[in-house]
Amino acid sequence: MSELVTGEAVALELRPAKLPSRALAVLIDLAVAFAVYIAVTMGFAAATASLDDAAVAAVAVATFLLVLVGIPIAVETLSHGRSLGKLACGLRVVRDDGGPIRFRHALVRGAVGVVEILMTFGVVACIASLVSARGRRVGDVFAGTLVVRERVPTGQMAAVPPPPPWLVGRFAELDLSAVPEGLWLAVRQYLTRMSQLDPQIGWGMAERLAGELAAHTGAPVPSDMPPAAYLAAVTHERQSREARRALGASAGGAGGAQVAPAGPVPPAAPPLSPPLSPPTPPAHAPAPDAAPVDAAPTRPEKSDGPATGFVPPA
Repeated sequence: MSELVTGEAVALELRPAKLPSRALAVLIDLAVAFAVYIAVTMGFAAATASLDDAAVAAVAVATFLLVLVGIPIAVETLSHGRSLGKLACGLRVVRDDGGPIRFRHALVRGAVGVVEILMTFGVVACIASLVSARGRRVGDVFAGTLVVRERVPTGQMAAVPPPPPWLVGRFAELDLSAVPEGLWLAVRQYLTRMSQLDPQIGWGMAERLAGELAAHTGAPVPSDMPPAAYLAAVTHERQSREARRALGASAGGAGGAQVAPAGPVPPAAPPLSPPLSPPTPPAHAPAPDAAPVDAAPTRPEKSDGPATGFVPPA
């Protein structure tokens, strides 16, 4: 999955992380960081035993900045917002527009986090998260980031809305074989959550996803069609093809399962009475070639009797 799709797939869920899950992720990260810090400090203490006090203090400050500040910044930058604690809690740091964070975002978060998490024991971060509508701490506000839930239970996934009726079947000839599964997942998540998005952000995401989809299909997006409607129509076409393929496979399996028995076939029992000749239909019955009154493709009405093609004898 590409970086663009991954970033948007996270943002489309629009589920800001709550304070308990964020606090647990920070505790996991701090536990790992302090364990590494103690191990590195003991190693440096043994290696710098012959140095003076000023050199030892400089090494201690450098070790603190490297392990507790530099390494978390590097991890968030390389993993695009997933530290060890966030990965364990199913969280991720993204930009306000939903994209993956860069080095400058992780640098601002890490620098401000030294004050609001390490020096104040997390009090400032907790207060800021409780006051913020989306649970952002001070570092998130300055960096323009947001911590969101990356894992969402499958049962909470809404259904994909159908496309407009005038778009159904318009992309029947479109080649969808080259579209990766990650892009389908991003499109589905957008369609299920587009009503919760900001209009401008949602339009931009739809344009990017439509461009990605058009690049894999080889056909441009129609100029007279909104990108969200295009995504809905193409997704509906893919689901229709999968349904037809599944029905064809089930029909083929049912046809292949009818195997002639190995033993001798017993003769059929004779009929109990000679078959009756089909009676003449009554005069008031409509002719079989008569067209229905309503020619629109509506749901057929339920018949009163079994559809055998014969009229029961009077």
